[in-house]
Amino acid sequence: MMLYTSRKASVLRHVEHPRNIREYKTLKMKAVGIVGYKKSGKTSLLAKLARELTARDLIISSVKHSSCALDLPETDTAIHRQFTHQTAAITTKESAIFFQESMKLEDMLNYLKADLILIEGFKKEKTYPKIVCLRPGDDPETLMDGLEICVVGASSDLQIDGKVPVLDSENDIARIADLVQEKAFKLPSMDCEACGYETCYEMAVQIVKGNKTIGDCRSLNADVQIKINDQVMPTKPFISDIVRKTITGMLSSLKGYRDGKIEIKIE
Repeated sequence: MMLYTSRKASVLRHVEHPRNIREYKTLKMKAVGIVGYKKSGKTSLLAKLARELTARDLIISSVKHSSCALDLPETDTAIHRQFTHQTAAITTKESAIFFQESMKLEDMLNYLKADLILIEGFKKEKTYPKIVCLRPGDDPETLMDGLEICVVGASSDLQIDGKVPVLDSENDIARIADLVQEKAFKLPSMDCEACGYETCYEMAVQIVKGNKTIGDCRSLNADVQIKINDQVMPTKPFISDIVRKTITGMLSSLKGYRDGKIEIKIE
């Protein structure tokens, strides 16, 4: 599944995968970003990673920030989009939905179902680990924000924090994929402060450093868990508290009620 977003529109595209998309293995979103300047090899690296991770029997989705139009002019879908708010296209092998607005990354990610999401671009997003792609002469400090798990495309003699490996997209793709599988996570960008940090960014940096884990995110690990289409929805602690008290208050009046784990399923 691929997702593109630009300043004026967004499109969600689904393509066939050998394993049913409904069989993705994780309920908590996992993501890794790929950032760099133009022509730094981001798309090429994403394609290689997706191929490697798919070969490991993972469902992979991708998101790309685009600076150009998401559809070709004069196509049938382009004509549809001139007169509609949303347009869907279906073929025998793939499907796509066009939104006539640029949506936030957080909103678009909710449409994706995958074991792991690869996010190209979005340098300013800071709730998941990143791979930094460098061109010759690029200053790594302009792209590194404490969330990097490796650097790709730089010369091997580049001086970078010793804890951040410098790898090659041609010869080290298996190792890069290992890092992605090991390090991938996605915080909810809620800045609820329940973890003790003021922002999700601060928490994300600590997770990348190994000082914290995704299990320390209170919003993703609340005692009240809400799932929509099998995807865990992050909730702020005070919202979880309201839901818990409301549900238990209503159910406690029912005959046969007793304290314990409560499951409610709505189809």
